Amino acid sequence: MKTLRVLTLIFFSMTAVAAYGADTYKIDPVHTSIIFKVGHLGVSHVYGRFDKVEGSFSVDDAHPAASTVSLTIDAASIDTNNKMRDADLRSKHFFEVQKYPTITFKSTSFKRTGEGKYDVTGDLTLHGVTKSITIPVTKVGEGKGMRGEYRAGYDTTFTVKRSEYGMTFDLGPVSDEITLIIGIEGVRK
Repeated sequence: MKTLRVLTLIFFSMTAVAAYGADTYKIDPVHTSIIFKVGHLGVSHVYGRFDKVEGSFSVDDAHPAASTVSLTIDAASIDTNNKMRDADLRSKHFFEVQKYPTITFKSTSFKRTGEGKYDVTGDLTLHGVTKSITIPVTKVGEGKGMRGEYRAGYDTTFTVKRSEYGMTFDLGPVSDEITLIIGIEGVRK
């Protein structure tokens, strides 16, 4: 009888954990956008994007501290719609993609700030430098995709200073502050 009670307790404990656990989503690179803008000569902004990204996320609304996100961006996939500028951005002047091929973000904590809103703190590694940053994240939505798969999406906009990551070439004509606009869509595993 005691064994039956122990087995029952283990079963209900596992069921409770599963009920509180969040689903994991694999980032869909086709429906994920990593866009940036940077000031040029103080008169305009140049926009660009990174075309290759991978990673996963798991967001638990009931237990935000259990949530995670991990992103890896291929730095060489930068695209500003100008081949000469893109080559310069890949060079030692900026991203040094031969030496630092990826940009990564790995969350260290989630804090719920409202309905579908979070402050996500994590380690951003850019140009070989890792810094802890906190970014605001908003849930866009979730639901079934066109093939019956389940999807969820989140957006964020935040600013980083490239000089803090060792990218100091051409400061002045090219702004130190870079605004990142990120929209992530994932497919539930």
